[in-house]
Amino acid sequence: RLNRGNDGGTTRRTSDAFQLATSILYQNAVQNFALSPTNLTDAPAEAIKFMKAVPTTWDETLYIDGYPGRYVVLARRHGDTWYIAGVSAEQEPLKLKLDLPMLAKDQVVEIYADPAKLKSMTPGVIEKRELKVKKPAEVPVTILPSSGFVIVAK
Repeated sequence: RLNRGNDGGTTRRTSDAFQLATSILYQNAVQNFALSPTNLTDAPAEAIKFMKAVPTTWDETLYIDGYPGRYVVLARRHGDTWYIAGVSAEQEPLKLKLDLPMLAKDQVVEIYADPAKLKSMTPGVIEKRELKVKKPAEVPVTILPSSGFVIVAK
């Protein structure tokens, strides 16, 4: 919810993973994450850590995949670190095989997303895990409805 007590007002319809991904997808010199006093205290620790570290400027931007009104995946580089982010507006889980030439075979990257065990997005829940890249041209990603992901590759 988007009010002080988290008990009324407008209901957010996207997951925390979607919200993190927007910090990569939208170019903004000042990142604003909190809308009410409880938003930051309700956020998972991994999300807070990510919010503190995400850059506000980019050296390079690449379009990876997407379809207007359905989903988008972009990659942005800041220094030597790539941030690959995607969101979906689909009603069903979206399974993609992404061609990510900036990644190396057997490279281990961090991925922020909804926990794999969830069947649909759940606000206030996010998981950071490691992903070993087997084939940079076929990186598998599943985006839950109204959700997203961020891959960080250093």
